[in-house]
Amino acid sequence: MSAFTRVARGRLAAWLTVAAAIVVGATVFGLPRPDNPAPVSATGLSVQWQSTQVQRLQDQLPSSEVQPAIVVISRGDGGALSEADRAAVAARSGDLSRFAVGGQVSPTQVSPDGTVALVAVPLSTGGGQDEVTETVARLRAALADLPEGLTVEVTGAPAFTADLSSVFEGADVTLLAVTAAVVALLLLITYRSPFLWIVPLVVVAATEQLTLRAVDTIVPAVGINLQQGQVTGIASVLVFGAATDYALLLIARYREELRRDEDRYAAMRAALRRTAEPVLASGGTVVLGVLTLLLSEQETNRALAVACATGVVFAMLSALFVLPAVLVLLGRGLFWPFVPRVGGPVREGRLWGRLGSAVERRPAPVAVLATLLLAGLALGGLGIRTGLSETEQFRVEPEAVTGAQTLARAFPAGATQPVAVLTTPAAVRAVTEVASTVPGVASARPGDSGQAVAQVDVVLDAEPGTTASDRTIEALRDAVAAVPDSAPPAVDGAEAPSGAIVGGTVAASYDSEEANDQDLRLILPIILLLVGAVLVLLLRGLLAPVLLVLTVIASFFASLGAAWLLFDHVLGFPALDSGVLLLAFVFLVALGVDYNIFLVTRAREDAGSAGTRDGMLSALRVTGGVITSAGVLLAAVFAVLGVLPLITLTQIGIIVCMGVLLDTLLVRTVLVPALAFMLGDRFWWPSRIVRERPADTPVPPEPVTARD
Repeated sequence: MSAFTRVARGRLAAWLTVAAAIVVGATVFGLPRPDNPAPVSATGLSVQWQSTQVQRLQDQLPSSEVQPAIVVISRGDGGALSEADRAAVAARSGDLSRFAVGGQVSPTQVSPDGTVALVAVPLSTGGGQDEVTETVARLRAALADLPEGLTVEVTGAPAFTADLSSVFEGADVTLLAVTAAVVALLLLITYRSPFLWIVPLVVVAATEQLTLRAVDTIVPAVGINLQQGQVTGIASVLVFGAATDYALLLIARYREELRRDEDRYAAMRAALRRTAEPVLASGGTVVLGVLTLLLSEQETNRALAVACATGVVFAMLSALFVLPAVLVLLGRGLFWPFVPRVGGPVREGRLWGRLGSAVERRPAPVAVLATLLLAGLALGGLGIRTGLSETEQFRVEPEAVTGAQTLARAFPAGATQPVAVLTTPAAVRAVTEVASTVPGVASARPGDSGQAVAQVDVVLDAEPGTTASDRTIEALRDAVAAVPDSAPPAVDGAEAPSGAIVGGTVAASYDSEEANDQDLRLILPIILLLVGAVLVLLLRGLLAPVLLVLTVIASFFASLGAAWLLFDHVLGFPALDSGVLLLAFVFLVALGVDYNIFLVTRAREDAGSAGTRDGMLSALRVTGGVITSAGVLLAAVFAVLGVLPLITLTQIGIIVCMGVLLDTLLVRTVLVPALAFMLGDRFWWPSRIVRERPADTPVPPEPVTARD
């Protein structure tokens, strides 16, 4: 590890390292920002999925860049609309024509019970998300002065686009501020020093900002569309958590070495030799873990893979180069009032030493009880429900959601977003008739038509994204595919369809859920194999890596069960988003094994002189405090995702938070040590622990004044 110890060879080397870091940072911030590639589809799915094929074929229709905003009018008291109300709505409909493509809006439709009226306003979507958001805002402003007693809400696809964009306004600043505040508080509590916490916080915050700037260049440069908000939010949290964890590990070992060596540069070199391997193994595990998301069908997940891998690489580099250089330049006084002196008392590890001794006395019962606790928590997930409808995605319901709910009370729930069936112009009548007979279809009528492609608009009875809606999509696809000579032209890169194909927003949501299931089946075993391989190389054995992977899997299911109990009975979430399982598993497996790496690598190091049992006791004593601090901090940082407005991000944050706490406080503290105590030297099978001569442990000399 000589490459890392160079930064602590002396004052000049440390200053050169800091200068090099500043130059690298300036270079990254000076990188050009390539144009963000257009998304492969609205859902990020490839052309192998019907919804993407439909979206591509719709470009051949005359109204390819037009989507209707649905203006929903109802009375505030829920009563029927009076004749005066209807007249006011009809009069206002004419004013809305200035927003409509072609200057025409649909005639006002009143629900059968007379309580709700709707007006469809076709809006242009060709100018991108910003233009759509601005147009929807002006449309809502124009409807603000309807007569008293009437409630007006704008929903439909353009309104959902606008509201999704608006709820993320300022979210990056909020996320950064809350995350930094949480990290600062926990570092202050951990170090109990008025100065020390500032150094890692500044280094970590700079690393996070550097990562986000690099991601702006790297992700588009590799041909992946970068969605700000979800991708950058998760990447930001991951960098803060990982970089702070590595900083905690390094500072703890540096403080330990300062009690052995008067020369702070020598102490830092010793600390780097001992911490570089676990930091690289930990960071490498996370990088390999998140890169498995490149195999995902979802473009957002692929962007997340590149962003998170970039961030973790920067986190490792900052912990092994920049932070050590800054620490040695500032000297021992940075630790005031608990300045580590040569031969000084060790205040850390007493609690963890006592806990380790208690586990050592009865390891088998402890292991059984810990396993039963994990299994009991996992049972909480037996009744888990997956799949959120479009109106259930937000923690705070925007107008597009409330408008869709109002509409669903009086019209078919799918009226806000009809399903698009693409066929040939000659087969439109046959496809319309067949679609009308499918159970769950409220209506089907011919829509836009081009030279080679025609569309049939189908309204479903069920709310988009529900189980009933999914069943109708399946039945509709089977029915229209069987219509003779109804297949539209094939999309480049996709197989020729056998018949008419079904797309639109509702079908795209169904395809996304299917893609998530496919990703789970592919990526889960791959990430487990990769993590296991890293552990095998690190520990040079087989049994310990297998046991560590099994404990991480157990903690994932336990955290999922515990989180579902919270979602279902406390927070009232209707279901788990279908994409959450994959992301939570990837982050928990990659991050959860980190703490086992920190513990077990130290245990193996100490086992060389003291044996496995005493080595594990020593490792638990010296790493217990820092690993617990790191775990609590990482859990708190992921919980900060709850400040963002989407239920999906809240769910990811809570599941990872609970999983990290279980890994930190139960698996690493109790279960893994108990297994090591039970197995002894067999824990490292098939490798062997070669006992070294007892390490020189000098008797603490008389207190001396250390020179900084």
